[in-house]
Amino acid sequence: MGKTTVFIDDDLMKNAIRVTNLKTKKEVIEKGLRELLRAKNRELLRKELGTFDIELSLEELKKRRAEK
Repeated sequence: MGKTTVFIDDDLMKNAIRVTNLKTKKEVIEKGLRELLRAKNRELLRKELGTFDIELSLEELKKRRAEK
């Protein structure tokens, strides 16, 4: 792990620390990066899977499963 210097808006960092209840700037940055990666992975997974009709009732779902 390397040391990196970045300029971050002070108000943005204060708000992030306040709403996340994290203790340090490092924790806030790491949490933000993890959330960014999680969101991007969800987006890529959605693209990979395509779209599905999620308006199925439980009975419709059981019927479709039985047909297979």
